[in-house]
Amino acid sequence: MIPYGPYELDDDPTRIDLDAVWSFLSTEAYWGRWRQREHVERQVANAWRVVGGYDRASGRMVAFARAVSDGVAFAYLADVFVVPEARGKGLGKELVRVMIECGPGAAFRWTLHTKDAHGLYKRFGFGPPDPTFMERPAQLGR
Repeated sequence: MIPYGPYELDDDPTRIDLDAVWSFLSTEAYWGRWRQREHVERQVANAWRVVGGYDRASGRMVAFARAVSDGVAFAYLADVFVVPEARGKGLGKELVRVMIECGPGAAFRWTLHTKDAHGLYKRFGFGPPDPTFMERPAQLGR
């Protein structure tokens, strides 16, 4: 558990509030509204690592990030969010820092997709992929 002002960040998967994750991802996130709740639950359950941000006064989960990894050299950062009422206090930056710099993947090659948070991730060394990186877009609905 890492204190951060009125919040704390924790990578204990048993603390994750699946209702809060589903609520945000199904209504506010632009990146995965196609998923059904069972998909989100399976993604969280099978994640290599999850980090939740919690209001210390109420215990309510107000931020979340998950990672998929081979556990050796590579990780993919996904589903990063901070609920609107907890934004503007640096919690998103701290959430990403804890996920990628304060855990077992600190030396890994990290990847992610984002449409609107390039500035946030650039602070942590993310940038355009190098020539060794290729991607096959999702084939959903096939």
